[in-house]
This record gives sequence, C-alpha cells and structure tokens, in this order.
Amino acid sequence: MNSEKTARSPAIEDHGVIGDLRTVALVATNGMIDWLCFPNFDSPSIFAALLDPEKGGHFCVCPELQDGQKSAVHKQFYWPDTNVLVTRFYSSDGVGELIDFMPVVGTDGHEPVRKLVRYIRVVRGKMRFTMDCLPAFNYARDKHTAKLVSGGASFVSDTLSLMLSTQAPLETDGQRVTSRFMLEEGQSVVLSLSEGAPEMCAERVLGQEDSDHLFRATVDYWRHWLSRCTYKGRWREVVQRSALALKLMTFAPSGAIVASPTCSLPETPGGSRNWDYRFVWIRDAAFTVYGLLRIGFSEEAGAFMRWLEQRISKLGPNEPLPLMFALDGGLVPKEEELQHLSGYQGASPVRIGNGAAHSHLQLDIYGELMDAVYLYNKHGAPISYDFWSHLRRLMNWLCDNWRQKDESIWEVRGGRQNFVYSKMMCWVALDRAIRLADKRSFPADRARWHHERDAIFEEIMDKGWSHERGAFTQSYESKALDAANLIMPLVFFLSPVDPRMLSMLDAIRKPPTEGGLASDGLVFRYDPETTQDGMMGEEGTFNLCTFWLVEAMTRASVSRPDLLDEARLVFERMLGYANHLGLYAEQIGFEGESLGNFPQAFTHLSLISAAYNLNRSLGEED
Repeated sequence: MNSEKTARSPAIEDHGVIGDLRTVALVATNGMIDWLCFPNFDSPSIFAALLDPEKGGHFCVCPELQDGQKSAVHKQFYWPDTNVLVTRFYSSDGVGELIDFMPVVGTDGHEPVRKLVRYIRVVRGKMRFTMDCLPAFNYARDKHTAKLVSGGASFVSDTLSLMLSTQAPLETDGQRVTSRFMLEEGQSVVLSLSEGAPEMCAERVLGQEDSDHLFRATVDYWRHWLSRCTYKGRWREVVQRSALALKLMTFAPSGAIVASPTCSLPETPGGSRNWDYRFVWIRDAAFTVYGLLRIGFSEEAGAFMRWLEQRISKLGPNEPLPLMFALDGGLVPKEEELQHLSGYQGASPVRIGNGAAHSHLQLDIYGELMDAVYLYNKHGAPISYDFWSHLRRLMNWLCDNWRQKDESIWEVRGGRQNFVYSKMMCWVALDRAIRLADKRSFPADRARWHHERDAIFEEIMDKGWSHERGAFTQSYESKALDAANLIMPLVFFLSPVDPRMLSMLDAIRKPPTEGGLASDGLVFRYDPETTQDGMMGEEGTFNLCTFWLVEAMTRASVSRPDLLDEARLVFERMLGYANHLGLYAEQIGFEGESLGNFPQAFTHLSLISAAYNLNRSLGEED
C-alpha cells in the first residue's frame, strides 16, 4: 500500500478555499490543506506546504492507493451558492467525498468554537483513506509535540495549542498524527481541528448528527448571505462566485478587507516577485467596497467604512494616510525573509510583512478612498460630519502634496516617479470631495480644491500624454505604457470616447511585439524591460488590467460599436482562465498557469464591475 505524497506543491490553481471570515484555508484537489494561518489572516501559518512541501506543514486526507496506482481520480466543486468545498474521489472500488468547511461562528445559534471540519464519507462501494496531519507552527519556526489524548490528538507549541478531535483510530510519532481507515457505503468519519487544551479534545468530537448540523448551518449561512446579491444578468454564476470569494476576504470582527489570504506566491515562476498580501490595502479594500456595493452588499461596505473612519480619526494633523494597515488597524509588520522555507516551486525568498508599508508613498490611495466614500454615501448610507472632518483634513494635505513623486499603484521598488495614474487619482480624490461637499452641503475649502483639481488635470494632459505613443504614458519621465491608465474613463477623468482615450485603447491592445501590452486580449500591466520597477524577471498578464480593458472598451462602444463585441470576447476568454472553481490569482502565466497570491480581491472585484457594465451595455437581448 502507498498513499499520495506531498513532495511537490500542487499548482496555485489546483486549490479551493474555505474560511470563517477570520482566516482562510487552501485545499488542494488531492485533499491536502497546504495553507492555513491561525487564528487570523495575518497570523503565522500552521500549514504552509504550499511554500515548502517538506517543512511547511500539511493536513492530508486522501484515498489509500493500491500497488501500482499512481493517483485517484478526483473532482472538486463548491456546494452550490456556498463556500463549502467538496473533493470527490473515484476509484474502481467506490466513490468517496471529502467535505471541507469552516463554520462561521455564531451563525447557528450556539456554536461558539472556531474549527476546521473535514467530513469524509463514502457514497458508493468502499474506500480506504489515509490521514496525515503535520502542523508547522509559526511559519515552521516553532517546535511542537504531538500526543494522543481522549477523543483525538493534541499539538502543543510555545504559542499555540491545537486539537484534532475524531473517532478515527490515530497514531503519532510525536510530531505528526496519522490514520488509516476503511469506509463502506453510508459510513463517515469526521476530523475537527480547533484551538484548545488537550483535555478539551474529547468534548469537541463530532458525531454524524453534529457534523450534519454544522454542515447545514454553514450552507444556510452562505446561501442566506448570497441571496442579497442583486446581480441577475449574464454570467451570474461567476459573479456570485467572485462575491463569495470577496466575502471570504473580509474580517468579520472589524470589517477590514484583506488583499489576499496568502503570502509569497510568486508573480514570476521561480522568481523573487513574492509579496505578503494578508493586510488591508486602502486601495484594494476601497475597490472591493465599490464591487460589493455594485451588486447589493451594502452591509460589508458599511462595516469597512466604519473601520476606515476609526483609522483616519487617529491620524495626526499633518500625517498622510498609510497605504496599508494590519487587520487590527495597527502597523503592518516589517518585511522579513524566511530563508528556511524553499518557496512555492522554488520561488524565493519567502517574504512575510511588507516593506512598502514603511517606505512607500502612494498618492493614488486618496482617489480610491474618496471614490469609495462618495459611492457609499450615495448608495449605502450618508457619512457623518466627524468622518467628513477627517476626510477634509486629508484633502487639504493632498492639495499640499500631490506634486510629489511616488511609487504608485504597482509599488515599484526602482525609485519614485511622477506616475500618471497617481496624479489622476489625486484628481479623483479632489473631484469626489467637491461633489460630496456639494451633495451634503458640508463645509470645505472649495476654491482651493477646485484650483488644485484643475491644475492636476491640465498637468496630466500636458505632461502625461505622448503624441509619439498616441497614449498616456506611465509617468512624466517615461514613454512606457501602463495599463493602469485604462481606468481613466471608469473614474470619469476622461470621456470613454475622447480621441485620446480611443487612441490609448488602440495602443494598449497591440501585442508587446508592436509596442502594446495585450496578448490575445489579456493585458500586461507594463513592460518590465522599459519600467524601472527594481525587480528582475518577467511577469504574466495582470487579471485586473484585463478586466479594466473590458470595461474601457464597453464604455467606448457608444461611438465604436465594434468594441462591444471585442469587450465581450475578451471577458469571456478571461473566464476560461479561472481555475476549476471560478477563482483567480493575480496574474496568468505564459503557460496559462495562475501566478501571484490566491485568490486575489483585485481580480474578483474587477470581474464583478466588468460583468455588471458589460451586461448592461449588451441589454436584455444578445
């Protein structure tokens, strides 16, 4: 007998995700959990085989294979309209199911304990399973001991104690806990992982009735939440899956929204573009608020606005807005390289924390912030005067500082420039502030804001436009193209049919060999060879930028009808690059693989926006 091994990490795209609105676990199609930070998104990992299959730690449940059999056939899908994940295994002897979920605490009326539930059942014939649970606490830096106790097993480290509660027979070598068991049709085994002391393990054991109750309560929670979605158009299923993915990235205790639940998944195969995204970027979260508001989820938008107001209220009189926060609203940890971990398929270094939080200036975040506040005030709930007072102070700071160079949306590490995207978003910030002040009759320095807003506009048109390229450039200092500028008509900086906008669309849509940024419709964010971003290596196409191209073409179709068909073609082509569950990472590689942290809020929120506007432009009939 042998079982499926963990010598090589499954591909990024070969995963589903489950979560409880506090953290997320990645579940590979072979039944292995190879990423989980606990108790929160930005806590140290306990399973990180995705970043090092030997040292990172894992929790595997898979069929035991007969001699000569290399793998079991498996299929992975979500229980409809939920974040409950099913991995189904097929063999000549039978069909088994592994149902993974994390109950959302408090939704079933009495369940007070956070846990990860792995519910194994055989639905036809019989199947023998193996289980291997080997945590690696604190990014595999802390030692632990494993021992069998009444009701299961315990894993104890200096900082965290976990219990594996089950009725299955267990063995341990002091580090890992393993099990082998045969199930026949109708039989099941439940494995429940939770925090707590060893003596509590027995009371956490879940029988079939308890498991069924938790399963149904979790399914009911997600279905009830999703029922609030107002999107009824084409591509309803993919929009709803994106909404469910975004919801998983919200932190229920505070309303904060993380950019992604993973860290150091590479943007370049085997390369060093590896970053930690488990924090709250003002930019990403503000865009997420827009995406959720667009399809009816105002409650999440309101929770984030309250969280944001608390953060802004603590800033000093002349203190700029930090570009990102930790989940608790504090400082993001300093960037650190984990040299003992090999990295995803050898991509090193593995980084935790984020250096951009401590050294970067990103002026674009003011535009994303004010656009989100303006939309929330319009479609969610009117903001308070106190919140306005804090925002007003930030706008006055921006009037004094928008002329500075910065690192902009892509957080380049090659030095600050006058990025066109950042200047444009400064214009957005002041424009939305003026609109909001007028809408609510708030006190404001209107004359100054008007003056600075207009000055920004004219400077961009003068210094940011290249007659030679027929496009807006990445920065005043460069002639390179930047797909971030596709957002101009989306934020009403330019008309979607302005001749300059149409010219830039045509320039970006050319392939890289002709100076453009598009490859079969998929869009690179920029050309690394002509952009001083301070990093080595190539990148894949950037999913966010592809969806921005779809939306820009959709809006431009009022005068160029041919672009509507092209927008739909590119959008539906992008749908084919989702993984088997409809989830996206940050980029698509040259072999069609997923690159970057997974799943990524940026991608899913831009999909929602593109689907909404494209569907509206297409009308009720094709």
